Amino acid sequence: MLGWFSRDDTPVLTGKTLTLRAPRRSDYPAWQELRRSSRDFLKPYEPRWSEMDLNRRLYLSRIRRSAQEARAGTDYSFFIFTTIDGREQLVGGITLSNLRRRAAQFVNLGYWMGERFAGSGMMTEAVGVVVPFCFESLGLNRIHAAFLPDNMASRRVLEKNGFKEEGYAERYLQIDGRWADHVLFALTRERYDASRRMTGH
Repeated sequence: MLGWFSRDDTPVLTGKTLTLRAPRRSDYPAWQELRRSSRDFLKPYEPRWSEMDLNRRLYLSRIRRSAQEARAGTDYSFFIFTTIDGREQLVGGITLSNLRRRAAQFVNLGYWMGERFAGSGMMTEAVGVVVPFCFESLGLNRIHAAFLPDNMASRRVLEKNGFKEEGYAERYLQIDGRWADHVLFALTRERYDASRRMTGH
């Protein structure tokens, strides 16, 4: 079993107003409070979960697994923080999962935002921070993302970061206890590079 002080290969990524880093043991109270207070807001968009899923033991098990996955280079889990009144504030999370190498070179992007921070533009910034990590540090060719057809907030986040709609998948993921259709978006390395050339970055 991975020890608490073993290396975690998830990097720290910074944007204009946000910091993305691996979850830590000490983040548990803030995570539990944010997830609990946002449950009704998140429920229609996530796999079914209950109060039991917020307990400390499961949280610690998750961060151990996250560290192992980062070391293996298969998945990366980030918490998103901003600074409010001089203090670090957890606002949400981003995951890069199912990373594939060889002929594929892609990863799946997922994210969640606490209810009181939704609509603030922070998730658009956070995705914009993690995209260069995927292409420049991990050397991937594609980032995939999927969202429920009525989730216009997710559509805007992805479109603002250069993602394009590629298709529609019936009964794609189990959300809130039912198999749900999803809209499929992706961003390619070529489109990302072209955008950077246009903006002079």
